[in-house]
Amino acid sequence: MTFRRSILPILTVVVALVVIWYGAAIKMNSTWTFDQAARAGTSPSLSEVIGDTMQQSRPLLPVPHQVVSELWKTTVEKKITSKRSLVYQGFITLKTTLWGFALGIVIGVGLAAIIVLSRIGRLSLMPWAIISQTIPIVALAPIIVILSNAAGAGTLLVPKAIIAAYLSFFPVMVSMVKGLSSPDHMQLDLLRTYGAGPRAVFWKLRVPASMPYFFASLKVSVAAAFVGAVVGELSTSAIAGLGARMLIGSQFGEPMIMWAALFAAAILAGLLIVTIGGLEQILRRAMGGRPV
Repeated sequence: MTFRRSILPILTVVVALVVIWYGAAIKMNSTWTFDQAARAGTSPSLSEVIGDTMQQSRPLLPVPHQVVSELWKTTVEKKITSKRSLVYQGFITLKTTLWGFALGIVIGVGLAAIIVLSRIGRLSLMPWAIISQTIPIVALAPIIVILSNAAGAGTLLVPKAIIAAYLSFFPVMVSMVKGLSSPDHMQLDLLRTYGAGPRAVFWKLRVPASMPYFFASLKVSVAAAFVGAVVGELSTSAIAGLGARMLIGSQFGEPMIMWAALFAAAILAGLLIVTIGGLEQILRRAMGGRPV
């Protein structure tokens, strides 16, 4: 009963979105149908219009079953080693995402520790970290690519990972600042009465207290890293990755390729978030915490 209650709202929203999608596709794609009918001097019926909008090879808006069909062809029917396979392209985007995610965690946790432990760091780093998130990543990405090439990176993985880390470090930093600052004065005074120094207070009190905040930030951070990886592929004119497939579909007028890559990216992002959630539960149990 609980499962039905939790899944029913989701299914309702999905069904509503699919219905709206089909309606929008019929409306948008019917322009081509009427143009062709006008050239042929015919007047199509409503059923003919609907039927034609459901099977156009290059529609303005592909209908859901066309996207699912293209997704099936490029994932199941294609060999994983084929560059036309979205599984192959997904692995490339996943690699960039994980590198950027790991780098973002290191930067976010490091900055949070400096901000919490140092007054100078709190006054100097926090404002700049906030300001950094106001800069559009599409404007910053070409600069990162140029600087990476000038530094001798030699591969597009480096600038793409930096772009992913740029978007993913901020949620971790903000959450960790809150988490490391969460122990109250009574807890801090108690440890000091036991003769604990700043290092012991940090590792034995602040870090354990920050873990719930840290775990909560990871889902947001990995999603941001994934977005950064895709944006990096678009901005660097990469020839591989899900972002590159979207770009190819847009440039060559292949909406099926673009929409299939978009849905593959959404599925991969969802799997990443679910995986992070599962790892969170495992780590909570290992640390003696309560699964949520």
